[in-house]
Parts: sequence; structure tokens; C-alpha cells
Amino acid sequence: MYNDIFSKLDLSKNESKIYETLLIEGESPVAEIALKAKINRRNVYDSLNRLIEKGLVFEILQKGENRYKPVDPKKLMELLKEKEDQLATILPDLEELYNAKPHEEDVYIYRGVEGWKNFMRDILRIGKDVCVIGGKGGWSDPRMATFLDRFMKDSKNKGIKVKVLYDHEVKEANHKILSIVKDDRRFLPKGFSSTSGITVFGNQTVIQSNITLGQIDDNAACTVIINQSIADSFRTWFQLLWEKAGE
Repeated sequence: MYNDIFSKLDLSKNESKIYETLLIEGESPVAEIALKAKINRRNVYDSLNRLIEKGLVFEILQKGENRYKPVDPKKLMELLKEKEDQLATILPDLEELYNAKPHEEDVYIYRGVEGWKNFMRDILRIGKDVCVIGGKGGWSDPRMATFLDRFMKDSKNKGIKVKVLYDHEVKEANHKILSIVKDDRRFLPKGFSSTSGITVFGNQTVIQSNITLGQIDDNAACTVIINQSIADSFRTWFQLLWEKAGE
């Protein structure tokens, strides 16, 4: 049930199944674990040893056959924190390597929900005000909820202002994005909606495709153009549309 999440914490498929089985069944011998998790008994031993090394399972020594018991799931948060701490120690060096090469002009594509998160991280990194043309509330996609909450707090702390020209449907539906992003907003006339949008900040212009009201398609693409002149041009066109749009 939780394999996808466990895998992000470096648990193998078998380790995930065994840990979840132990959470459900409680203290169990290898034979029962193998049966419930539907894993070959030999593989269960290998996975249990790795779970013990990670501190997620402990062994209870008994006559006959040893038994195994799961550790409180809060330990998973400790594993995540350990990874964050390890990354934090090398992050300054990684950023120095990244910034050593000028990025005055470039074009690349982010994809899917994680791609959206990447370009929104770029907004925080650059720290400049944002203009959006054709906003559809994609930021409020349920899969973005936790990330968006943190993004809004960080952008506020950095003093980043967001001006959005939303599609008409956002106003018509009184979409929840309007209560989340409370900066300046106006609306494009009815009949001028699309499945794309444009976000401009700093020297970056991001063209998003495959988005609908409040949803980001799994195949959504964010085409990032790094070019100051292009970004400035889009800001000029944005201002024209802004002055013509309704509140």
C-alpha cells in the first residue's frame, strides 16, 4: 500500500512489504512474515537484516525460531531527517558548482507535477516578482498541497509578489486558488482560455502545457527559457493584457 513512499526512503520492495506486514501483524516469525508478505523465505532473511541495520526492525531471540518486531513508524521521519542533514552539509558546495557556470541563456523542459515543483523552486531561488498569463489554479493541484504551503510561506518571506491573469473559468468557479494566492489578479475575457500558461520571473519565461482548472496533467511540460530579453518582452505584453483585463 505504501511501497511508493517507502521506496523514496531507500527501502526496497521486499523491505517495504515486510515492514508493512509487521506493522499489521505485529511480532512475527520468519515463516509467518514470508507467508503474509508473499516473499520467498530466503529473501525475507536478507531483507530483515537490512531493516535491522536501518533501525526499522529488531530481532527477539527465542528458543526454536526468532521473532521480529517493527520499530515505531516515527523512525521513518528520523531516516528522512538524516538524509536532509547529509544533503545540507554538501549543498553549499553543490550550489557553488552550479553557479560557477553562467546560465544567461538556456532552454530546457521540466515534466509532470515534480517538474512544476522544480520551476517553483526556481522562483524562490531567483527571488523576483512573478507574472502569470493564463493562470488556471494548477498550483492548487492536490498533489502540490504540502509543497504549495511551504512555497507560499517562503515566497512571502522573500517578498516575492505574484500578479496573475487568470482564465475566465477560475473566476466563474470561484476557484480555491483565489484564496491561496492573494496577490494582484485579474481575469482574461471569456473565450480566451487555453490548456497552456506562461509564467515570467527574473530572466526566466516558463511556458506550461497540458493544464486544466486546478489540475496538472501527468504529462504536463514546463518549457523554461532563460533569456533576459525574452522575459522582459513577455512582461511588456503582460502589462498590456493586464490593463485590458477585468478585475
